Amino acid sequence: MIYLDNAATSYPKAPGVSARMCHYIDRVGASINRGVYAPAQEAELETLGLREKLCAFFHHPEPTRVLLTAGATAALNLAIKGSLHPGSRVLVSSMEHNAVMRPLLRLPGVAVSRIPCDAEGFADLDALPGLFRENTRLVIMAHGSNVCGAVQDAAAIGRICTEKGVPFALDAAQTAGHLSVDFRAFGLSAMAVPGHKGLLGPGGVGALLLRDDFAQKLTPLIAGGTGSASDSEYLPPYLPDRFESGTANLPGCYGWEAALRFIEETGVDVLRQHERALCARFLDGLADISGVRLVGPRDMDRRVGVISVDFLRRDNAEMAYALEAQYGILTRCGLHCAPSAHKTLGTFPQGTVRFSLGWASAEADVDAALAAIRALA
Repeated sequence: MIYLDNAATSYPKAPGVSARMCHYIDRVGASINRGVYAPAQEAELETLGLREKLCAFFHHPEPTRVLLTAGATAALNLAIKGSLHPGSRVLVSSMEHNAVMRPLLRLPGVAVSRIPCDAEGFADLDALPGLFRENTRLVIMAHGSNVCGAVQDAAAIGRICTEKGVPFALDAAQTAGHLSVDFRAFGLSAMAVPGHKGLLGPGGVGALLLRDDFAQKLTPLIAGGTGSASDSEYLPPYLPDRFESGTANLPGCYGWEAALRFIEETGVDVLRQHERALCARFLDGLADISGVRLVGPRDMDRRVGVISVDFLRRDNAEMAYALEAQYGILTRCGLHCAPSAHKTLGTFPQGTVRFSLGWASAEADVDAALAAIRALA
């Protein structure tokens, strides 16, 4: 089996992830904020360490402003639904994932304007300043495209948002762990990250990193027991408790902390250079194959290892099936939960076959994929 669907979820996970999850299940078992006995305190220190690691990874100043969530989708829903109200206007790019678009389009009385993007998936930053209105309350967009790998210039977008006085929220699902992502340098008010993609942890855990002024205006979506302020029937005013009602996914937190430790010890730059070399090898090989089209940018400085291929003479779904059935290569075919992105890229409704690289991908995997594409095209 050759696994090339890391944009969906990383596989294999980082060394030590499963062991730490089993340690929690078999040896700890306690909830956080619910007891003062030793296992509960261990779990509390583990989650604090996780928040601190996320702060270090993303240059975020305050662990209490790192909210642990069920994933990036849950984090994005909180950032969107907790900050927008009827009469608000929000700016997105035309490359967004449905984790952004579906929550937005369910909000009554909220207007959505799309920043145009070019045929490679890059937002038109010259057009962006003219799209702001008096009631623009948020700019939110994907840092990296889950369809074609195009990476937006988040720092430039952040500067424009700062000049306009509008919060900027980033969906870092496809860049966290793949690139250096700097919360402060990007001028962010909020950033959503999943644990299970480039950060190499288990599913069911993620985080929403918040700037303090944005956090103070955010409305919780879920209310319940926090283990704190138990003398009151109202949510506590302080973070992270205000946004973390219920029982946390502690096995996931233990596994994610182990994954972050692996990335920390290995180095994001080392992992990036490995992925970059494999991506360049894939794109170079693809250029010599007739009957297919690369969808998205060739510039390695403006992309991550998410590679979309359109088979010009064959059905893309049939090709994805053939890649697995005949060659044991696992990919993702279709519209990738991002119909607007595919419309922007000119691949709607047929979609593409997506090959996405990860930390465990090897040159032999790339060469096998290229040989299979050449044979099938």
